[in-house]
Amino acid sequence: MGIRAANRDYERWLAAQLRGDIVEGDLKQKRKKMRGTAFAFLRATYWRWAETILEVCPDLADAPSVLAVGDTHLENFGTWRDQEGRAVWGVNDYDEAAEMPNILDLVRLATSAALASSPNQLSLNAICAHLFEGYEHGVEAPEAFVLDRQHMWLRKRFVVGEAERALFWQKIENQYRDLLEKKNPESPPARWLKLFAETLPESSITLAYWRRSAGTGSLGRPRWLGYGTWRGGPLLRECKALVPSAWTRAHRGGMRLRLNEIADGRYRSPDPWYQASGNLLVRRLSPNNRKIDVADRRDAARLLHPDLLWAMGRDLAAVHLGGRDRRDAIRKDLAKRKQRWSRACVETATEFVSREYAEWKKSAK
Repeated sequence: MGIRAANRDYERWLAAQLRGDIVEGDLKQKRKKMRGTAFAFLRATYWRWAETILEVCPDLADAPSVLAVGDTHLENFGTWRDQEGRAVWGVNDYDEAAEMPNILDLVRLATSAALASSPNQLSLNAICAHLFEGYEHGVEAPEAFVLDRQHMWLRKRFVVGEAERALFWQKIENQYRDLLEKKNPESPPARWLKLFAETLPESSITLAYWRRSAGTGSLGRPRWLGYGTWRGGPLLRECKALVPSAWTRAHRGGMRLRLNEIADGRYRSPDPWYQASGNLLVRRLSPNNRKIDVADRRDAARLLHPDLLWAMGRDLAAVHLGGRDRRDAIRKDLAKRKQRWSRACVETATEFVSREYAEWKKSAK
């Protein structure tokens, strides 16, 4: 099936999962983003990756099975505050979590880096080397990246200062003022309102709600913001609709959502405001509870730094070991997958995604 036919099939499935509550304007935006760059195309089409990767790279199928992220890419990392109020950095989006071969997360992450890199940046060999070395280190010593006493280089890169904090809240307050000018503002359904209310520190807090368009792969799903004030300061929550992982759609692995399970793994320092309930996910948003996008950094080179790629690999290992202990199986598998093999596999995946992106872009004209 070609990419356009496959996309139509996926969008029909998505609409059925959402029971028709699909945001058509966001879907149009998503299709437009898919024409932008091969990196954006990869971000928008995890469902296609899930369908095709074991045909493109069949040698990946025999790697140890773990509860994996699935939709790994350079921008699937962020910062949050844990239960102790500490700043934490790491994977912060688990919408596509499912049981699958562990190596798929690494190959997809490396593929995203290869697609984002320019010729004068990191080579494919360097990308794979840094990611896999970090992963191997994480297998031996898994732990979260807590940024209070260690990893100050990550804190300096990603914990925002006062200027960015002010811009964040100014943007939200501008959206709130726009809402006040509307005569008949929308409101989320009752079950969404209930979930919003359950995350608030006091039941007396009143929130204003408006729809949000964000992300790339999740465009098309309803997403709402709830904004209010509490004890002298602003408060912000986001709630979005969930659908089963595209991996289970493609491989019939059961449709159970596993976001809470992977986010709360034994080697994570989880975000206490991140909670999936039924087919909804609610989380706290703030200047330092956020996903880190290339647009935020203005320069993709910052996400292609060798130390950062190493850290991404290390964090993936902590995620993979958070459930069943597959350390011995992963060690043995990594030992047989030499660096040359990994580079060749990532190259094959990158070429496949690039061809599909070219087909999509050409047929969209």
